[in-house]
Amino acid sequence: MANATYVKFEMPKDLEESVYEAVELARDTGKLRKGANEVTKVIERGKAKLVVMAADVSPPEIMMHIPYLCEEKGIPYAYVPNRQELGNTASLKVPTTAVAIIQPGKGKVLVETISKKLADLRKKE
Repeated sequence: MANATYVKFEMPKDLEESVYEAVELARDTGKLRKGANEVTKVIERGKAKLVVMAADVSPPEIMMHIPYLCEEKGIPYAYVPNRQELGNTASLKVPTTAVAIIQPGKGKVLVETISKKLADLRKKE
């Protein structure tokens, strides 16, 4: 039962939409890292401002380490339902498991707002 320890939570639809918007803004005016390996590296280096993971990753073990690394480094993380849409939002022609916002660009205030909402959401769990 590997999933029992997986740190996952439900996100409200409006927060999901804000996360996609933040990824778009960072893509256009800031800096992103895409894919589980790249995201893992920037988390370990403490450079990620926000990590976004797709909930439909199979097998989920591929992503299990990411929430724990984020917790350890104090980096906010969020889930979106679909890796295809996450890939599209990050300007990829293929689905992606995860994206890290390194420099939010024009999405700085949005990323700060999302981070606060995520912290509040996690307190309720």
